[in-house]
Amino acid sequence: MWVCSTLWRVRTPARQWRGLLPASGCHGPAASSYSASAEPARVRALVYGHHGDPAKVVELKNLELAAVGGSDVRVKMLAAPINPSDINMIQGNYRLLPELPAVGGNEGVAQVVAVGSNVTGLKPGDWVIPANAGLGTWRTEAVFSEEALIQVPSDIPLQSAATLGVNPCTAYRMLMDFEQLQPGDSVIQNASNSGVGQAVIQIAAALGLRTINVVRDRPDIQKLSDRLKSLGAEHVITEEELRRPKMKNFFKIRKLRLRKEEMLNQNHIVYKGSRESELASVSPNSKPLNLPEPPPHNMPRHAPATACSQLCWWEKLHRAAAAVSAWRNHGNLWGDGQAARRSLCEPSMSFLCLQSLLIFKDLKLRGFWLSQWKKDHSPDQFKELILTLCDLIRRGQLTAPACSQVPLQDYQSALEASMKPFISSKQILTM
Repeated sequence: MWVCSTLWRVRTPARQWRGLLPASGCHGPAASSYSASAEPARVRALVYGHHGDPAKVVELKNLELAAVGGSDVRVKMLAAPINPSDINMIQGNYRLLPELPAVGGNEGVAQVVAVGSNVTGLKPGDWVIPANAGLGTWRTEAVFSEEALIQVPSDIPLQSAATLGVNPCTAYRMLMDFEQLQPGDSVIQNASNSGVGQAVIQIAAALGLRTINVVRDRPDIQKLSDRLKSLGAEHVITEEELRRPKMKNFFKIRKLRLRKEEMLNQNHIVYKGSRESELASVSPNSKPLNLPEPPPHNMPRHAPATACSQLCWWEKLHRAAAAVSAWRNHGNLWGDGQAARRSLCEPSMSFLCLQSLLIFKDLKLRGFWLSQWKKDHSPDQFKELILTLCDLIRRGQLTAPACSQVPLQDYQSALEASMKPFISSKQILTM
């Protein structure tokens, strides 16, 4: 698995940001490419000038929008979700960090308002989504370069379009790129109520795959279970149920090829397999792993970094160990991105504790990050992926995750809700 030992800062191309100017009128160097006679429009945006607690550092500001250049597109944002990666960026814990001050948000859908004279692929009225992360979607309007946007059909639901570019793409690539799955094969995942998890359930069902979905126990577990099953989940079980001895028989009767994928950084562990061989659980005589005591579960989200790192790696380690030890041999674990809303510190400790499983079960570690996938593939390939997902949406086989729409001015409550535990509803800012 590819592991990031340090953070690196990515300088977002200037033309993706140059449409955003301070309200004071100090346009800065990038504004020189625009007409000096154009009257700047005023827009609202959620901006952060330094990293920290999103509830404290993000501010709603009035900004000026520069005129549209020849290769630029002016858009009106319609809706933009709050994803874990957005939180990580604001905290300074993500692999990709834009220059500060920055507008929050990596995903969303917008409508084209005007285009420059050199723009050929877009026209007013088109719906578009960001081509890459770091664009800054938590604002009412923006001016971007044409190459920074991808057109999406306007006949799909708004929430589906707003949440199309991250979680469904990750889920689809997860299911397609690491194993040649066939109809009737089984997929096992935890954190199944997350955005990626809900997309996995639906895309897997569309592909004829069966899913076993693990979630944390909670007061409304039956309600959550019913919702996931309505999306196509075949089985929904809690982590507590997964640890019970009776689960040995549950897995034993399901013949699965040993295919395992662990999404460490989203608290996912996804195992894929077929009916060709058997999935066994831990033997009652197995020697337990010698693990440290967990930190308190009521630890606040913004506890000191050392405490958060302890909670983060301990939870992931135990969830991985509980599921991985149920398999026999020859599997693959892989992580996708860093989206735990907390820094994944000290990952080596988890790997050291899992060393015996890696050696004696011949597990392999793989890493996956959608942004890296985009770098390794052409823009046309990403567009093809988007259109494939749009076809699933049109056929009713892929819907948006459970969402709560929140007006932009109520961003504080949306940020707070997005960071609470056991929240199965994605917060979507509406403009």
